Amino acid sequence: MNRHSRTSPAPAPETDAEPAAARPNLSAVSVTQLEDWERDLVDPQLTFTPGDARKTGLPKKSVDLIVTSPPYWNKRDYGHADQIGQEATPEAYVHAMLECLEEWKRVLRPHGSVFLNVGDTYFKKSLLGIPGRIEWDAVNSGGWLVRNRIIWAKESGMPDPAKNRLANRHEYIIHLTPRADYYYDLVGYSESVGNGANPGDVWMINPERNMGQHLAPFPREIVRRAIMLAAPPQVCATCNVPRRRVIERTAELDPARQQAKRAMELAKEHNLTPDHIRAIQAFGVSDVGKATKFQSGTGRNSLEVQRLAMEAKAVLGGYFREFTFAKKRTVGWTDCGHGTPSRGVVLDPFAGTGTTLKTAIAEGRDAVGVDLVPLMNQAEVGG
Repeated sequence: MNRHSRTSPAPAPETDAEPAAARPNLSAVSVTQLEDWERDLVDPQLTFTPGDARKTGLPKKSVDLIVTSPPYWNKRDYGHADQIGQEATPEAYVHAMLECLEEWKRVLRPHGSVFLNVGDTYFKKSLLGIPGRIEWDAVNSGGWLVRNRIIWAKESGMPDPAKNRLANRHEYIIHLTPRADYYYDLVGYSESVGNGANPGDVWMINPERNMGQHLAPFPREIVRRAIMLAAPPQVCATCNVPRRRVIERTAELDPARQQAKRAMELAKEHNLTPDHIRAIQAFGVSDVGKATKFQSGTGRNSLEVQRLAMEAKAVLGGYFREFTFAKKRTVGWTDCGHGTPSRGVVLDPFAGTGTTLKTAIAEGRDAVGVDLVPLMNQAEVGG
C-alpha cells in the first residue's frame, strides 16, 4: 500500500471542554500530514526568465498563485520599449493589464488566484480610478471574479506637497480568481495573523526601506499574507490537486472570556454530549429574528439536531451562542493518494528585485519570476 494512502490519523484525546467532532466527509482518498509528503520534496526552487508579463512563455496550468505589483500608469519610466505603465492613455494601460490577466489565466491552475497590487494616478488634478477600471473590465470582459479589494494602509509614506487634498496612505491589492472553487486557507491565515476568525480586508503594513535602485519596494508581508491565503504548500504532481486543510470543530472556548468560561461550566454541569455541541454549531448563532435569514444551518437541520440544540439551549440559556464560536483544529491535509508530491508554485510576472520570489522560497513554495528589466542582483530592502 502506498504510504500516502494511509488511513486518517486518530483524533486528539477528548477532554471535558472539548468533545470530539465528527470526521468531515471528504472527496479525497485519505487525510495525512504535510510532513508525510515533505520528506520526498526537494528544496524550494527559484526560476527567473526575462520576458513580458503578457507573454510569459510558461507552461499552461503550471502556477498556483500570482502575486505582483506592476508599474502604475504614468509614474515611472523603466527604460524599456515594451514596458507597461507609459501608455499614452489610462485606457491603454488598463487594456495592457487585461492582456496580462488573459495570459495569467492561461498559466494558472484551476484553483489559482491573482493578488494584484495596483495604485491610482492623479492626472489633470483628478484621480483616474484605475484599480476600479481594471476590476470592471476583468469581470465584464475577462470573465474573472473579484473576490476582495484589500486595502493596503500605511501609517507613513512619501512626502506629498499638495495643500488642497489629503496625502495618500493606501493602495489596493485586488484578489482575482478565474473560478469560484479556488484554493483558500482562511483558517491558517487567521491563526497566523490573528484578530478573529476572519481578520478583514484592511492590511496595515508600512513600506520597507529601499536600499537599491528599485523605486517601488513591495513589502514582504503582503506577499507572505497572499501566500498563506492562496498558495497551497503542497500539490500533487500527477493530478495538480492542492492539499487542503482538514479541520474539526471543537467545543474549546477561550476561558479568559467570562461568558465562554461560564458556557463550558454549564455544559459540564448538565452533561451535554458532543452531539449536543455539534447540534448547537449546526443550528447557528440564533434561531430567532434576522439570524434565521443568514445562518445557513437554521431551519435546515434534521429534527434530531433541532431537538438536541433545544435541549442544550434550555440549560445554557444566553450562553448558547458561545459554542458557535468554538475553536477549530487541524487534523491533517487531504491526500489524493498518487504519492507524487510537489510544492505550490508562486509567480511574479513583474519580478523586479525579487521580493515575491524570495518570500515564496522562504515560505516553502517554488518561485517563478518574469520581467523585462531584471533587477534580481540589486540590493532590495533593509530592516
